Amino acid sequence: SHLLSLCVCVCVCVCVCVCVLSPTAPPTVRIVHSGQACNVEEERYTERVYTIREGETLELQCLVTGHPRPQIRWTKTAGGASDRQGDSSLHNETLRIKTISRHQGGRYYCKAENGLGSPAIRSIRVDVYYLDDPVITVHQSVGEAKEQFYFERTVFLRCVANSNPPVHYTWRRGREVLTQGADSGVEIYEPFFTQGETKILKLKNLRPQDYADYTCISSVRNVCGIGDKSAHFSLSNRTAPPSIKLLLDDPLVVNPGETITLVCVASGGDPPPTLIWVKPGGEELPKRCVVNGGTLTIPGVTVDDGGAYSCVASNNVGNPAKKSTTILVRGLRKGRFWITPDPYHNDDNIQIGREVKISCQVEATPPEELQFSWLKNGRPLRSSERMVITHTDTDISPGTTNLDIIDLKFTDFGTYTCVASLRNGGTPEISIDVNISSTTVPPELTVPRGRSHLIAQEGDTVDLQCLVSGKPKPIILWSRVEESGAAAAAALMPDGSAQTESYDGVLRISNVTREMGGTYRCQTSQYNGFNVKPREALIQLVVQFPPTVEPVYTEIRQALGRAFSLTCRLLRAHPARLLRYEWKLGSRLLTVGQFSDQKDDTSYHVRALNREGYGEYTCDITNEAGAGRCTFLVTGKAYAPEFYYDTYSALWQNRPRVYGFKLQWTQMEPNAVDRILAYRLGIRQMGQSRWWEQEIPMEGTIQKGELLTYNLTELVKPESYLIRLTPITRYGEGDATERIITYSGEFQCGFEDEALCLFSQDKTDEFDWTRHSAATRDTKYTPNTGPSSDHNGSKQGFYMYIETSRPRLEGDKARLLSPTFNMNSKTSSSSAVSNSPTYCFAFFYHMYGKHIGALNVFLRQKGQTVTDTSVWSLTGNQGDRWRQAKVNIHPTMAFQMVMEGVRGSGIEGDIAIDDVTIEEGECKDPPPNSEYTCTVIIHLLALMGQQR
Repeated sequence: SHLLSLCVCVCVCVCVCVCVLSPTAPPTVRIVHSGQACNVEEERYTERVYTIREGETLELQCLVTGHPRPQIRWTKTAGGASDRQGDSSLHNETLRIKTISRHQGGRYYCKAENGLGSPAIRSIRVDVYYLDDPVITVHQSVGEAKEQFYFERTVFLRCVANSNPPVHYTWRRGREVLTQGADSGVEIYEPFFTQGETKILKLKNLRPQDYADYTCISSVRNVCGIGDKSAHFSLSNRTAPPSIKLLLDDPLVVNPGETITLVCVASGGDPPPTLIWVKPGGEELPKRCVVNGGTLTIPGVTVDDGGAYSCVASNNVGNPAKKSTTILVRGLRKGRFWITPDPYHNDDNIQIGREVKISCQVEATPPEELQFSWLKNGRPLRSSERMVITHTDTDISPGTTNLDIIDLKFTDFGTYTCVASLRNGGTPEISIDVNISSTTVPPELTVPRGRSHLIAQEGDTVDLQCLVSGKPKPIILWSRVEESGAAAAAALMPDGSAQTESYDGVLRISNVTREMGGTYRCQTSQYNGFNVKPREALIQLVVQFPPTVEPVYTEIRQALGRAFSLTCRLLRAHPARLLRYEWKLGSRLLTVGQFSDQKDDTSYHVRALNREGYGEYTCDITNEAGAGRCTFLVTGKAYAPEFYYDTYSALWQNRPRVYGFKLQWTQMEPNAVDRILAYRLGIRQMGQSRWWEQEIPMEGTIQKGELLTYNLTELVKPESYLIRLTPITRYGEGDATERIITYSGEFQCGFEDEALCLFSQDKTDEFDWTRHSAATRDTKYTPNTGPSSDHNGSKQGFYMYIETSRPRLEGDKARLLSPTFNMNSKTSSSSAVSNSPTYCFAFFYHMYGKHIGALNVFLRQKGQTVTDTSVWSLTGNQGDRWRQAKVNIHPTMAFQMVMEGVRGSGIEGDIAIDDVTIEEGECKDPPPNSEYTCTVIIHLLALMGQQR
């Protein structure tokens, strides 16, 4: 807060100020709203609560201070789980959500960090208000249901509406408002544990007058402008819950490609029920289906359309009615076979005189229609003593048929065909041929010579092959094994599956990566082959890849004449032997060498940097698979300047059409490169393309953290400008940085940041003003004085106050000085009197306590002499609330505002101020006359000779 008073300015054509105190500061943050809020209130010791109506626009702004400029990040948490905007946590100051929905309510955090101290975090809870249309449901008491549902029975009308805040319900019968106790036959209550969520109207032993029109009105008392909503229900002796029936078979068995229609009709219910079709588990109906009331039509039905379908009828009376049916689409799939040699002998081969079994398996829908037949050499085969045909139960899926050949003879050799079909047709049959002969032998599995250990490079396409012999040839199953210590753990195949089928014994892996290296297993499947112990073989795949290095790219800034080193580190490589390195500057070779087994990095040293030493250095580390490259860009470019944003914006001038701006910045790492000789300043009015440029010379060496200032003048009101600042060294131009400056006819300060908006303490008074918030203020000794929150009602918000406890004495004064506002007057003193502009100085004050002294405001003008003129004063207890004061001022030269607090007769005399503003033009809507304010119009002649 003392930065400006410690600045030393040197004017050489232009004014450049260098501060001896570093302005670097850790971040502070506060959240303000600028959207369509219904209300913003405080929860004690927690956070602000922002209330908004569903469908409106949420707009929160995160105001930060700190230097360098902090990075901002918005996140949201709800129920303890992070709920980010699509992991797009926002990185700008304003969080804006158009048409906000209820699920977007929750606690929002703004985090600001700039590398200094801990990040600053503030949160605000967003409460989204809404009111859905109410729904009335009707029920009869359990155990009293008869054919006539509501004749001399107790009936419950339940009204439910989703809302936030909790809804208030009102029941009406016709135009009559029903209240508890007004009618002995009516009871209104809330079920236990559901307060505010529903309201039940109980009609005890229905009377003729109870048959009427009922209205439930739900209300959130017009909060956020949300109007009341209502639902209606007509109760009569015909009122009944829904009942339905399905006009179709269950299950419904159809052929593929047919068009099917499911018809559901209401057989009862008043009011007439609504009919819908659903699938269990929330599964969607087929996309091409057509629904018309209770009729569901599915054209061109497929196997995937099979399953359960339910018709649900509801009329908000009783429970919904539901009936289901199952669609079975005829089909055969997954036909397979296997041969089992004689199970009574330990032999995998088929032999004359022994038993052999042929099994055939098919999945069928519906399973009870599945039927098998067998052929031998194309002729039907019937079960006999030596040819035993068996089938599994039709309830078991998939269905299996077995042909047991007892005492195999030479005449039994031939082709056996298993034919699967559905009893009622509708789908093609499946035929599976199995050849039994002297050449029918179990499989053998081998790996081609030289193919059991494969070496590939990343990106290659590699074929793993297992040769399978035998007749018939079975399906080959590929899987992957990774060695993990002593135990083998299964790993996924390159396509993400646990295993892959192959009919030719080849596994092709395209674009192989290093993660795909390891051991692969091929083994025979029992399907389409022998039902014997699987044969298997292993293939080792080694994937070579070039070295992975770091840093891949880095920029190094160096001044001439300095020494530095560049280091390239090896992270991983395969093979990791015979590694070589090669250093280059551009295309010029610097050095080469070979890695030793113990070393995993290589360095290049520059003893003294010269101009030829600037450029791109590369280090290539190579193995058989290729090279990894580290790149270092060595440059003498200066780092970018860092604008200082915590400065008050516009400079005040008495010229009506132009304004000025105090541009302040520090230089990032000024000692990393050669001395900065000057800055190139570029200015472009927003919306235009032309740049104006000039150089700002720098004398001497800029130190890290020094605050530089340049006064921009002749800026046109109310235009905004893009400012670009580029450092220049003997190397050339450095990195530029840009910011936008906007004209503001108002100075505002809520004392939320520690810099106090550049307010400062007067060094000639008896004590200082204190920055505080109600959440941290100690009121142990002075409970009956001072504010309980800032002017906005926030207990976390800050304000300035004078602490009047001991050792303060009556009459002690504390003065707080505003920043200096420059008028840059070029007019004569005689013309300045009539041309002096008017500004409105406003602030909020809190003067509560029986020992309140005085609060005085002075206009301090800083010409050849410094003059203080009283513009406002108030004494005594004004009550425990914040009040606003406004006063017109007419400065004619550079000026400050002085806030003076005077200690009263005792310790209960704390005086606080908050939200100070200075705005161009006369004050509008001044406070009531009961708040003692006085306006003093200042004329230069009246000020002559005055000086405090």
